[in-house]
Amino acid sequence: MKSMSPWAVLASNDLAVVEEPLYSNETKNYTFQVFQTSDSILVEARMPNGAISLFRCAYSPGGFDVAEKQVNTTGITLALEGVYGKQTVDIIIDTDEDIPVLRYTTTLEPTTTLDIPYWPRDILFTDKSRKPENSAGKIHASQWGTRSGFLYLSQTRPKSGAILYLQNLTAISAYCDQTETSLGDTVGGEWPELGFSLPPSKKPLNAGKKVTISDAFIAFKAQAAESEAEVMETYLTLLSRIYLLMPRPDTRYHSWPEVLENGLKDLIESPGCWSQVAGHKYFNAYVSDYETPPEIMVQLAVLLPLLDYVEWGGKELEVMKVIKEGSPAFYNDQLGTIMRWLPAAEDKLKGEEEQKVPLVMDSWYLHHPLLNLSRLALKGDKVAKTLFLDSLKFAIKVARHFKYKWPVFYKMDTLEVIKAETAEGKGGEKDVAGLYAHVMLQAFELTKEKKYLAEAEKAARTLEGYGFEIFYQANNTAFSAGALLRLFKITGKNLYLELSYMCLASIFRNTQLWDCNYGHGKNFPKFFALYPLNDAPYTAAYEEQEVFCALHDYLNHAEGVEILPSVKLLVAEFIRYTVDRAIYYYPPMLPTEMLEEQTKTGEVDPKLWIALEDLQDGWLKSGTVGQEVYGAGNAFGILPRHYLQIPGEAFMVYVDYPTADFTAVRGKNISFQVLGDARLECRMMLVKTENLKIPAVEVRVKGQKKHVEGKPVKGGNLEFCIPGDCQVSIKIFEQSTIKHNNH
Repeated sequence: MKSMSPWAVLASNDLAVVEEPLYSNETKNYTFQVFQTSDSILVEARMPNGAISLFRCAYSPGGFDVAEKQVNTTGITLALEGVYGKQTVDIIIDTDEDIPVLRYTTTLEPTTTLDIPYWPRDILFTDKSRKPENSAGKIHASQWGTRSGFLYLSQTRPKSGAILYLQNLTAISAYCDQTETSLGDTVGGEWPELGFSLPPSKKPLNAGKKVTISDAFIAFKAQAAESEAEVMETYLTLLSRIYLLMPRPDTRYHSWPEVLENGLKDLIESPGCWSQVAGHKYFNAYVSDYETPPEIMVQLAVLLPLLDYVEWGGKELEVMKVIKEGSPAFYNDQLGTIMRWLPAAEDKLKGEEEQKVPLVMDSWYLHHPLLNLSRLALKGDKVAKTLFLDSLKFAIKVARHFKYKWPVFYKMDTLEVIKAETAEGKGGEKDVAGLYAHVMLQAFELTKEKKYLAEAEKAARTLEGYGFEIFYQANNTAFSAGALLRLFKITGKNLYLELSYMCLASIFRNTQLWDCNYGHGKNFPKFFALYPLNDAPYTAAYEEQEVFCALHDYLNHAEGVEILPSVKLLVAEFIRYTVDRAIYYYPPMLPTEMLEEQTKTGEVDPKLWIALEDLQDGWLKSGTVGQEVYGAGNAFGILPRHYLQIPGEAFMVYVDYPTADFTAVRGKNISFQVLGDARLECRMMLVKTENLKIPAVEVRVKGQKKHVEGKPVKGGNLEFCIPGDCQVSIKIFEQSTIKHNNH
């Protein structure tokens, strides 16, 4: 028999003798009932097969009185009076779609200064006779650290469907601000007692000051997800269902052209960004980190976003020539491959970390530079093509040696494993197989040799069975998703499409769907932030920027493929919030008091427009790792993808959603497709590029009778609100005259 807490035992016993519910709702074979017990308000949800889950909406040791009850068409609101304060519980049951969603929001107004030493979790699973000890289930994924406060699970005894529980932690920030607590690891537990528990207070709640102590969303799917593919697709479906209902913060417009100019100037001119070895200049990984030798990943991680910008703007950048000139020095003739560390500077490696040893390779560090070299090669760069093709034999040798299951670190000359697993029992870098498949597809596209396609398929098939555990590093998981989608389009094998969804599900499982509005977190938005590693305690600029670009590519590759509606929605929203949030990785956007003074690597210059590696939880300082030069692609990735240039006009079209099929011919209407979901909206702006007034325009969305009204905003720009998944046309009534276009 399972052990249970006193709170679970009491709830079970109370329900055995409870009489009439305070509220009842039967819809689509689900039954929801609200009960008052000796110390709680419980919502009982019965699934179509009779399985029961109980949700504790309110808790009051010593009991309470229901002072007021208001029933409406969607639920019930209760005003409770207990010995230590007043609580209000608002319960809503949304049945507009086939997947019902339960939401309960609870506020507490203490009547005395109040410490919270403990709070029970808010979910209790039982069998059909309300006995928790006889229930069983499987938790597919849950909160880790300060990621989304969620649980995704299936009840197996009695056998039932899937449930996604998501706590809107943004609403609880005021509680944390008063009590100086964090919302990390607040959703979890052990079967049958799961869910959210208020973090124990370090400082008391003030009397008479109302705070929200719960805002939970629960989506139910009656059919059990049996296969791995069903588990992943159900997660995406349930998450998008809740996402449409949950409160989401507003976004702001930031002038990314200005941010880019600041960043480019500091990248080129700041001495802390550069080192010189054997007559060549190389980027440091971190500002003022002169102890670590140059890395090829760092050089190419900066070069590729610069190339995006140059292709978009038609400018020449001398810094790109400098990077390219130093690249061949990373090639090792004896091993027949590019190396992670610059061979001429390997004597700087002191072994203070496992991978900081000559000839030791971190598995993904081989494939990421190869991927970027392949991109350059496909654009006609002959030196990159040679480096890429000459390294493929070694990459394939390593892949076959490890049977497409890479360790963390290995010796490049002997292939001896230095570190096999990321943690005990967790395996190696699982998403490297997908990154390798991406590299092989690039080789196939470049050479047309089918042996590379065969290698891509061999690697891709090894990803089956990983589920949410495929995620090792965010950008590599995103590259894997794109590669698998491409494999599906090439081969028609549905397995690869399913595996691409698995990658995307694991990415969204590692996001933060809440804003940390306590401590230093008040200074920067965090909604829909993505964590770089599956166990990282902070979000990072470099991985977010690369995932942002990879998901843009995913949508491009998805043209002609009927991908899941949930994928269209979540990808577009992640992109929109990244465009909003990414500027806060730059130290000039943040108060200096929240920046770490003693960094792990190099130093942080608060005035430098070079992104911080890390943004932390609200009670911690940020920039603890350092200022990452290889995260400089931030602005260079955003500008070309979200600013659409208009030939002959003194303005650009900015859209914070991803777009496609952009057409702008002088004298004709501008047109483009906005991606995403029609149930959500995005920001479109006409942004001035010259000191000229924006001409009169008419903006229309296909299928809507009326044109879209714009409003003047700061800087003489025009702002419009348009839906996702629509066709936009812009008619210009008067042509502005300019002699040249700087963009």
